[in-house]
Amino acid sequence: MIEPAATRNLDGYGCAELPWSRAHDLLVNGTPEVGLTFFLGTVRPDGRPHSAGVGAAWVAGALYFTSGPGTRKSRNLAVNPACTVSVRLPGIDLVLEGEAQRVADAAEVERVAAVYRADGWPAVVEGGALTAPYSAPSAGPPPWHLYRLALRTAFGVATAEPYGATRWDFTP
Repeated sequence: MIEPAATRNLDGYGCAELPWSRAHDLLVNGTPEVGLTFFLGTVRPDGRPHSAGVGAAWVAGALYFTSGPGTRKSRNLAVNPACTVSVRLPGIDLVLEGEAQRVADAAEVERVAAVYRADGWPAVVEGGALTAPYSAPSAGPPPWHLYRLALRTAFGVATAEPYGATRWDFTP
């Protein structure tokens, strides 16, 4: 498990700081999963925000997501890789901040494709990208690039006991 370099309690009601393991374990055991919707926040070249749903999976200590090269989100990431990924996990709302890095390593793309296949999406690797008979309409047409989030900061707000709000920093 990746460990935060620093943790800060953001709760104003006396609740204890949340352990990173709470969010981490839900990511490990719950992605990819039907019913979890991840939202990718990017910045357009003119500075306006953009948000779109993405299919995401936590694999080997990192969050991965896909997007077609012609989509607004991929075009935004090509100019500015800074992004957020937000998700409502069971008992905790989570926002992850970092930089999206396009994955070019064939073995890494295949490792993540295998996770998607195990969850029922028949993704295969072709030319360093993913293809399948179908995907979400927001992904654009195949092939789909694979991105890894280089996690910098995460924010968690518990929606079930034990309550609290915490910031985790992953870079010194």
